[in-house]
Amino acid sequence: MIKRMREDIHAVFDRDPAARSAFEVVLTYSGLHAIWLHRISNFFWLRGWFTAARIISQLARFLTGIEIHPGATLGRRLFIDHGSGVVIGETAEIGDDCTLYQGVTLGGTGKEKGKRHPTLGNNVLVASGAKVLGSFTIGDNSRIGAGSVVLREVPANSTVVGIPGRIVIQDGQKKQQDLDQINLPDPVMILLKQMQSEIDRLQTEVERLKEQQEIGGKRDVNSGV
Repeated sequence: MIKRMREDIHAVFDRDPAARSAFEVVLTYSGLHAIWLHRISNFFWLRGWFTAARIISQLARFLTGIEIHPGATLGRRLFIDHGSGVVIGETAEIGDDCTLYQGVTLGGTGKEKGKRHPTLGNNVLVASGAKVLGSFTIGDNSRIGAGSVVLREVPANSTVVGIPGRIVIQDGQKKQQDLDQINLPDPVMILLKQMQSEIDRLQTEVERLKEQQEIGGKRDVNSGV
């Protein structure tokens, strides 16, 4: 347990440049508190003490603003940064070295039984306000952009943005370890640029046809004369 707690603290230092000391991290990082309290609630949940587990999880929600169902599976070195509003469902599974930002939801899409929440692979980043809804997998080293809504499986080494989420980068990129949430491609802007390029091409073609028509008309007039 002590080793896991040290890992959690080191994960904060690795991914948050604002962290200054272990003392400060232990006392003030609500994401860390939520993870530690979840381990206690999960201990009771796995042993069938469901009410006790839910009471602890609700206490954690009250103290941290982060709701993690006691049945959820969390990997090692998870980092929840500015975690207010984070919701992690009962059958959600999170791999090692993942990062979640404020307002993230790992939720379901209905009242179905069994596995109904997403599975995150290793080294996945889910940025602020993103919603990942349904029973599918987000592949290793993938990034979910801020405010995205992901409703289907994402391959490894992908970047997803938009509503609904679209894959805009897959492979060919360094594995996710930087925390840049700003410089993500905008699929709407990409589409608009493609449309503008097509409009420019069509305008050029229309101008060419008009010129040919005018030249043909002049020839017809001259031949008539």
